Amino acid sequence: MHQDGVTVIDHPLVSHKLTLMRDKETSTKSFRQLLREIALLLCYEATRDLELTLVEIETPLTKMMAPKIAGKKLVFVPILRAGMGLLEGMLELVPSARIAHIGLYRDPKTLVAVEYYFKAPEDIGDRLVIVLDPMLATANSAVAAVERLKERGARNIRFVCLLAAPEGIAHMRDAHPDVHIYCAAIDERLNEKGYIMPGLGDAGDRMYGTK
Repeated sequence: MHQDGVTVIDHPLVSHKLTLMRDKETSTKSFRQLLREIALLLCYEATRDLELTLVEIETPLTKMMAPKIAGKKLVFVPILRAGMGLLEGMLELVPSARIAHIGLYRDPKTLVAVEYYFKAPEDIGDRLVIVLDPMLATANSAVAAVERLKERGARNIRFVCLLAAPEGIAHMRDAHPDVHIYCAAIDERLNEKGYIMPGLGDAGDRMYGTK
């Protein structure tokens, strides 16, 4: 499903795995495994329009012109810590991708994103940058992460998440209308604590068993 600046990847396998992740009885081990599997499926869609070029190769039978991804490889940018869960599946599909890291946490009182770490490739401006975070709730962290990447020179940025709230999409689209959002589902709303409803809880806590 497509809407302005947002693609909802509603493939049956994605929907099925997401339902398992939402279930509060799903174990930490299963949650991590499901997140890795969904990440691979999301990556297919987020990279669907990568530019290709023809190169000459030789098969066991003959020479041919065959398609190959053009230009420099991707940069995956997990927002620490929950974004690391999506990174594993992405790297299975694109093992040669560069990795940048952004450390942000949400102040529990103000919900404002606070940065504590940033490291990115020097040539990030020449690459497609895909920012990873399971939840697009208030979007404060996502907006701050994209802002830092643009300051570093990134020009071609996409955002991949599991769940998005309408409030988060609106904030992201208002702040960075050039960044396309890919998600598995758009949920109903945010609650008073800034969590997505019905959601799946705190993705980082469920992934690492810290709650």
